[in-house]
Amino acid sequence: MANVAFKQATLQYPTLDRPTIDKLDLEVEDGEFVCVVGPSGCGKSTTIRMLAGLEYITGGRVYIGGEDVSAVPPRDRDIAMVFQNYALYPHMSVADNIGFHLMLQKSPKDEITKRVKEAAALLDLGEFLDRKPANLSGGQRQRVAMGRAIVRHPKVFLMDEPLSNLDAKLRVQTRTQIAQIQRRLGVTTMYVTHDQVEAMTMADRIAVLKDGHLQQYSSPADMYAHPRNIFVAGFIGSPSMNLLTFDVTGDGKIAYGNFGIELGPAQKAAVTSTKVVVGSRPEGYRVLDHGDPGVHATIDVVENLGNDVYIYLSTEEPEPRSITVRRPAGSVHHVGEGITLRPARSAMHVFDEATGKRLPDYDGTGDALPGGEL
Repeated sequence: MANVAFKQATLQYPTLDRPTIDKLDLEVEDGEFVCVVGPSGCGKSTTIRMLAGLEYITGGRVYIGGEDVSAVPPRDRDIAMVFQNYALYPHMSVADNIGFHLMLQKSPKDEITKRVKEAAALLDLGEFLDRKPANLSGGQRQRVAMGRAIVRHPKVFLMDEPLSNLDAKLRVQTRTQIAQIQRRLGVTTMYVTHDQVEAMTMADRIAVLKDGHLQQYSSPADMYAHPRNIFVAGFIGSPSMNLLTFDVTGDGKIAYGNFGIELGPAQKAAVTSTKVVVGSRPEGYRVLDHGDPGVHATIDVVENLGNDVYIYLSTEEPEPRSITVRRPAGSVHHVGEGITLRPARSAMHVFDEATGKRLPDYDGTGDALPGGEL
C-alpha cells in the first residue's frame, strides 16, 4: 500500500490558453478513499490520469509511496484503473477477464486461479466465472472490472466514474459494495465522480475542483458544515444550498429582506464590499407566518417524500429568487401559499460577495437578532 501526493502538479496543453490542472497540492494517506468531484471540464479525470501516467505533467511532481513517479512509465507505477465503460474483453470468460493482467505477467496458472477465485469470492462473482460479459448485468460487469484491478494487488486504485452507466438503484447498491471492498482491502483509492452524493457517502475526504484549481479538500462532514467558498457551498449538498445576496447596512447588519441580522466583529472586519451572500441549507430555515419580519416568499411546488416535505418558493421581490426548504414529515403546505423565511443562526453561512470566500463564523455576544437569536 502507499500514500499519494501531488506537489504543485500542473498540466498545460500547448493548444490551450490556461492550464487544465494548475499547481495542484493534494495528499492522500495510505489506505484512504478520496473522491474527486467538480463540474464537467474541471479536471477530475485528468487528475487521476496524471497519477496513472496517462497524462504527463508539465510542472510540479507526483509521488506514490514517497517515490517521485513524474517520469515513470504507466506500467511501472503499480496502479490499477477501473473505467466507466468496464473495458472487458467480450470473447473472454469472466475468469479470464479478471486474470488477464496476471496472464500477461506469465504468472503460474495455480497462482492465477487462486487469485481469481479470491477476487470472485470477494465480489460475489463465483458462480459467473465461466460466463461471457454479454451474459452479465451492468452491475456484474462493473464488479468484473473491479476484480481485474483487485487481483493485481496494486498500491493504488484509480476509478473514473465507474457507476455512471448504471441505473439509480443499482448505482446505490454498487457504491456500497465498492466502499465495503475498499475498506476491507485497505488500498489507497482515488475515485472520480460527477455525483456529489456518491462522494459524500463513500469518501474519507473529498477534493472539489473548479477550472483546474482545488477549491477545498476535507471530510464530507466538514465540507457540508463549513464550505470554504460560494462555489463549494452551492456544489456540495442535495438539494443544494440556497445562496441569496443582501446588502450590508452602515451599522454592520445584513438587510435580510425586511429583517436585520447582525454581523459579528470578525465578520465585519473580513467583509470587503457592501454585499454578502447568505447561504442556508434547505433544513436551515424557520418558517413563519406571512408578514413576519424576514424574506417573504410564495410556494411554487410541494414535494411530499414521506419522510420529508420539500417546498420550492419564489421570493416576493423586484427580482424573484428561488429557495428550497425542507420541512418535517406531515407538514402541510399548498401551492400559492405565502410564508416568511428566516435563517437559523447556527445553520447560516455568510460569504463575501466580492471574493466569494467564507466569512468567519459569528462571534458576537447577546441577541444578534431581534426577538432573540434564532
